[in-house]
Amino acid sequence: MATDDPTSIRTLAVTTDDVVAALEANERRDAGAVLRVTPPFSGRMRARLHLAGTEREYDDPAPLHLPPEVFVDSVPAFPTADRTEDALRSHPERTYAPETHREYHERAVAAWRRAVRDRLRETTTIRTPEGPHEVDLAMLG
Repeated sequence: MATDDPTSIRTLAVTTDDVVAALEANERRDAGAVLRVTPPFSGRMRARLHLAGTEREYDDPAPLHLPPEVFVDSVPAFPTADRTEDALRSHPERTYAPETHREYHERAVAAWRRAVRDRLRETTTIRTPEGPHEVDLAMLG
């Protein structure tokens, strides 16, 4: 049954790609990416990728905006271009070149994405206006 009460949520479904994309967008450019859960609320809800601050005024109740970190145990450090350049330049068996750096960086980002996928949670606690609320996670894809 649909309700205005977000504590009625028992299971939150979200695509793995949305979680990874939100984390990456925030790491690369502090995009304000969140996973939004839109009312009315019920036992099983879907969280979708959203950029916070790009919406109109909400009615009451407002959607929940969940930081992507709540879906992941210990988000690994994102491999910035500077970090991968430093790693490549200090590698004893590699020579730095812009094309080599690009490929090395792409592999590092792909490894980061896999690491995020390997750390997805089965449950999480979300913030609601009524306080913290634990939910099961159904990771899609």
